[in-house]
Amino acid sequence: MERPKAMPASTDLPARELDDISFLGRLSEALSTRIEEQTRPLFDDAGITVPVRSCSLLTALGSAGEASAAELARALGQSHQLVIQKCPALLRLGLITQHPDSADARRKIFRLTEAGHDQLRRIEAYSVRISGVYRSLFAEVGDVHGAILRALNALEMRPLRERVG
Repeated sequence: MERPKAMPASTDLPARELDDISFLGRLSEALSTRIEEQTRPLFDDAGITVPVRSCSLLTALGSAGEASAAELARALGQSHQLVIQKCPALLRLGLITQHPDSADARRKIFRLTEAGHDQLRRIEAYSVRISGVYRSLFAEVGDVHGAILRALNALEMRPLRERVG
C-alpha cells in the first residue's frame, strides 16, 4: 500500500521532509498547526475568543475553581513556563483574574471571570460538535487520536533512547 504524500501545510519544511519518517515530531507539529488554523474560524463562528492553544488551560482552571500556574501546569502535564506564557492573553481578554496568595505573596492565584465562564460554556458546546467532526475524519483516515495516545504512552514506557539499537 502506497503511503500518502504529505501536503505542504503552513510549515517551513517542504513536503519531502514531512514524508521522511525521521521528521515525525515536525509532522505532528504540522498537524497541530493545521488544526489550530482551521479551528480559529470555527471559534469565531461560535463566539469563542480564547486562543485555540489556551482552551485546555481555561478548562483546567474552570475545573479547579482557582489555581496557581504550578498547579495548572501539573494538571495539564505542561511546563510552568508554558502556562505562564498563556496567562497574559487570558488576562487581557478579561477571561481570568490574578491575585496574590494570602499565604505566599510570591504565588499568584488565577480564577475565571464571568466572561471566562461564558467562554468555557461555549468551548464545552463546541467540543461536543467538533468531536463528531473528528469521528468523521477518523472514519476517513483512521483513529489519529488513538494512535497519538498509544505513541505517547509507548514513549513514556520506553523512551527513544532505550529504543536505539
